[in-house]
Amino acid sequence: MGMPYICTIKEIHHSLYYTLKDMKETNILAIDLGATSGRAILARLSGNDLHMQEISRFPNKILEISGRFYWNIYSLYEEIIKAIRETGKKCKHIDSIGIDTWGVDFVYVAEDGTLLGLPRSYRDPYTSDIQNKYFSHIPKETVYNKTGIQFLNFNSLFQIFAASQENNSALKEARSILFIPDALSYLLTGNKVCEYTILSTSQFLNAKDKSIDNELLKPCGIDSSLFPKIVMPGTVIGTLSENILQETGINYSIPVIAVAGHDTGSAVAAVPAPDENFAYLSSGTWSLMGIETRQPIISLESFKLNFTNEGGIDGTTRFLKNITGMWILEQCRKEWKKEGHTYDFDQISQMADSAVPFLSLIDPDAPDFANPHSMAKAITDYCDRTDQPIPQTHAQLVRCILDSLALKYRMVIEQLKSVAPFPIDRLHIIGGGAQNKLLNQFTANATGLPVIAGPAEATAIGNIMVQAKAVGLVNSLLEMRELISRSVDTHSYEPQDSQMWEQAYEKFKTIICH
Repeated sequence: MGMPYICTIKEIHHSLYYTLKDMKETNILAIDLGATSGRAILARLSGNDLHMQEISRFPNKILEISGRFYWNIYSLYEEIIKAIRETGKKCKHIDSIGIDTWGVDFVYVAEDGTLLGLPRSYRDPYTSDIQNKYFSHIPKETVYNKTGIQFLNFNSLFQIFAASQENNSALKEARSILFIPDALSYLLTGNKVCEYTILSTSQFLNAKDKSIDNELLKPCGIDSSLFPKIVMPGTVIGTLSENILQETGINYSIPVIAVAGHDTGSAVAAVPAPDENFAYLSSGTWSLMGIETRQPIISLESFKLNFTNEGGIDGTTRFLKNITGMWILEQCRKEWKKEGHTYDFDQISQMADSAVPFLSLIDPDAPDFANPHSMAKAITDYCDRTDQPIPQTHAQLVRCILDSLALKYRMVIEQLKSVAPFPIDRLHIIGGGAQNKLLNQFTANATGLPVIAGPAEATAIGNIMVQAKAVGLVNSLLEMRELISRSVDTHSYEPQDSQMWEQAYEKFKTIICH
């Protein structure tokens, strides 16, 4: 195992391009891993048509061991192998595979190529008080001016610094560090790369020259030599190893392509927009709201507003803000399920619609909701602390969450408008949250913008489209979006009840500044 042999990668890509140009149908496997679940999607591309089939869907659970939180990367690897095996049964030829995941988390790799234990989860509390300790070495403003990245305690930079502070043995023994999608691709191919979009979530990528900044890593006791060669989305990493081919019963070579490894990067690539005058909301466990620009926006204003500049495909920058999204509702639903109450999304919408609007509001990004033992209690405690009526029923809690999310989106839209180099005419909602019709309407009402919802499987579609571009089936981001527009259904929502939502927004601003 080691660094990819560049000539081989070029040869694979070259031969793949000319083979697929002549094929009537191309079969692409997208592995899309979120912070709570994963899925494998088979895409069949023929002419101008895109057809998708879900191969598998599986949970991704955080493991708590002795007070530390980990990802079970070996379980994810097993699910990927199962998906490859099953896909091989459903089509004559798999033409490529790509993996995207959530951001910031990583794996330490030993000198002999083995993984040094399970990767820590960004929800591990070991970074909860670490930022100020780091800033005693390098000022906060310097970090932002170099990276343009939003300050979150779990960013990779602070995770590695926290590991160095606890004298972590895996860090001390590491001979390389791989972000999660790159680690899984490594397990499939034996080749190590550092994909650009996932690296851009780390807070040690210099946004201007797109290199790892050694000055930022110095307080952690490491340097850029621990990271493999940086590659852009669309690079062929290698092919499935012989062992995996034997295990899956496949008798031909399959390229593994570095897609936009950060799931939000893949999702934004799937926004079916005809021009640049839009904002996007990638709605899932997290809500990622932003705009797509050609250059990073790094200024005193963006620093004060705590916006982030992350890498996109085709040289774009995703200027956005992380907002706690459906996580709050998901955690409440888990609690209620344990109590014997299971609600599907239709029931959730009915519950919210039946409750009094704006009775109680929360700041979804308050530390109270990061990872509480009881999310429902965290909400009621917040309302009590801010002198609001305490939600008494599940319906009132749901309404509180959805109202608050929509109003938070309004706040971020206003901030985006203040720095965007173009007018924002509409909001595209993509990801699983695009299926929440009530929240989509609330968001249109709160922001005053037309909302276009869909595709729900945006991350997988973006993953697929980057692979399609890598093999020569599409030539640009615009072509990708044109194909997506023809292939997926979207739903539009126009703003309603403007005065009522304007009054609610004024109340919201007062509460979160309490």
